[in-house]
Amino acid sequence: MGHLDHAAYGWLTPVLSYAMACIGAALGLRCTVCALAATTGSSRRNWLLTAASAIGTGIWTMHFVAMLGFDVTGTEIHYNVPLTVLSLLVAMLVVGAGVFAVGYGRARGRALVLGGLTTGLGVASMHYLGMAALRLHGSVSYDPLMVGLSVAIAVVAATAALWAALNIKSPVAVTVASLVMGAAVSSMHYTGMLAVAVRVVPSEQTLPGATAMQFIFPLAVGLGSYLFITSAFVALSPTADERAASASAARHLGGGQAAAPVAPSAPAR
Repeated sequence: MGHLDHAAYGWLTPVLSYAMACIGAALGLRCTVCALAATTGSSRRNWLLTAASAIGTGIWTMHFVAMLGFDVTGTEIHYNVPLTVLSLLVAMLVVGAGVFAVGYGRARGRALVLGGLTTGLGVASMHYLGMAALRLHGSVSYDPLMVGLSVAIAVVAATAALWAALNIKSPVAVTVASLVMGAAVSSMHYTGMLAVAVRVVPSEQTLPGATAMQFIFPLAVGLGSYLFITSAFVALSPTADERAASASAARHLGGGQAAAPVAPSAPAR
């Protein structure tokens, strides 16, 4: 069996991947809050689409930033490009299904269970599809118990995140929920990685696919930039409730500082 190193660059990749997971979670939760407060159908749909892309992108970026630190003694590691891109699409599509189930579900409890299960399975599918994209000299096997545990963590984390989106409104609470969700997603990833065993078969043949630095790193940087830019936009976009509260406060301040004009008296005849 080859020796596996999950943090070849020290704490850099675990910390950076955790940050990506937190940013994606924060953006997704914020967008879901805005969607639930939306007054029109198109506005709700657009917010939910943004939430799905943010959470899916954040989770995918977290996974592959962490994979930059993955190393196996005795073999290079390449990635199948189509499978890697497919894992990103699966993350966004399946997470989107879960988010829309919550956003449009009439029965909150049922929608939460369905959305959490769908989103959690989407996260797990993305992870193991991304692992299937690995190309190395040897074979990869998995511990079924650890795989099952990682899937359970993904479902619980997704359900908790969607519950937070339904019940938490304040920015501080959303931030705390995002930190917790980021920790849960990172835990799912590294639990899944503990399930991995690699049997190295030395070979001089050139591996197919692209190296992490050739393909994963530029794509992760691009998606990370998308998350930062979209986060800034969403942070500056108040919900309908927040706009109403601001307008009410402005009216209150205006009413307390200015006296109502006095109508002129009618001229005497």
